[in-house]
Amino acid sequence: MRKIRVAAALAAVSIIISGQPRAEQPSGAFVLKSVRTFDGESMHEGWAVRVKGDRIEAVGPAASIDVSGAKLIDLGGATLLPGLVEGHSHVLLHAYSETSWNDQVEHEPLALRVARATNHLRSTLLAGFTTIRDLGTEGAGYADVGLKMAVNEGIIPGPRMLVVTRAIVATGTYGPKGFVPEWTVPQGGEETSGQDIIRVVRDQISRGADWIKLYGDYRWGPHPGSHPTFSLEEMKWAVETAHDAGVPVAVHTSTPEGMRRAILAGADTIEHGNDGTPEIFKMMAEHHVALCPTLTAGGGTRRPGQPESPMRARRREVFASALAAGVTILSGSDVGTFPHGDNARELEAMVDFGMSPQAALKAATSTAGEVLRMDIGEVKAGKFADLIAVDGDPSKEISAIRRVRFVMKGGTIYKQ
Repeated sequence: MRKIRVAAALAAVSIIISGQPRAEQPSGAFVLKSVRTFDGESMHEGWAVRVKGDRIEAVGPAASIDVSGAKLIDLGGATLLPGLVEGHSHVLLHAYSETSWNDQVEHEPLALRVARATNHLRSTLLAGFTTIRDLGTEGAGYADVGLKMAVNEGIIPGPRMLVVTRAIVATGTYGPKGFVPEWTVPQGGEETSGQDIIRVVRDQISRGADWIKLYGDYRWGPHPGSHPTFSLEEMKWAVETAHDAGVPVAVHTSTPEGMRRAILAGADTIEHGNDGTPEIFKMMAEHHVALCPTLTAGGGTRRPGQPESPMRARRREVFASALAAGVTILSGSDVGTFPHGDNARELEAMVDFGMSPQAALKAATSTAGEVLRMDIGEVKAGKFADLIAVDGDPSKEISAIRRVRFVMKGGTIYKQ
């Protein structure tokens, strides 16, 4: 009875969010045909995909796919590809151009932030991003765990969610800041120091964290700019504890020393890496640490004909160093600092900064599935039926990923 209620609610939600007919639930089979299919690695002409339940059952030339008992969906001249992955999001934040981070954390009630987040999740899914790794609630406690449950139970539409809960920051290094020293102000992350970091990691995992996020450096102390926060020993304690539970670790860090400590501690991904050097990126490649570069958050967007800012030029140079060193790139934008649903701009930035369109697509599909350890990111039998279709060929024109005409997640159609 519960499954019937959830399916009915999900179908009803689909009507509301997309303005399209009732969503097709994953109880039967579908065969999707399109002029071209990007399977997560390369492009194929004239393929078809058979979906049964929430998984891909068969893939290959259209003539080889059994269509019996399946509903045929002809996507015409569109490109079919795996649902895209957002590797670095904050669904409980909204654009800083609307409200500053400090004001969101200090003045917006939790219920307001959760209500906004439900819209953010919907916008992200309909933009073709069927999985997100949400890297911190920024003062909203464990609300990401509840949102993930709501998506999984079909209460609200949204992408698959990997969550980290509160993120972990070194004592006295995060924010909000600027209050009198006599006040102890709630922080945007969970503060800890020394061996207490072991307790905090275990506690966050017990509350539902799929990943652990550490802030390896931040703007703190009397000098300008970011500086390392946790010692190498502290970071090793955190990573070892998380890995013992089978939980991977992401480290926010931009300074060479913060990145070096994260690598030596055994981190799985480094977020941002704004000031990485060729030597640091070589070390990342040798230790198999992936980079989530968040180019649009670090360098901003640039309109055609607009001069490039010094910050953006620096990010271009650093990203080129990472590519030259052979670092694994996971697409992630830090969305939440800018509007949700505009996630495609990160792939556009990666191409602008020197990646081929096909490599950028891999960073948001097959590579993302590998880094995040999930059955996603490939049009391949046995993988989750997370599939989208876009007008045009994104392997030649990356901005085609903005023209989303079809979205399926786990065999359920949300946009058609």
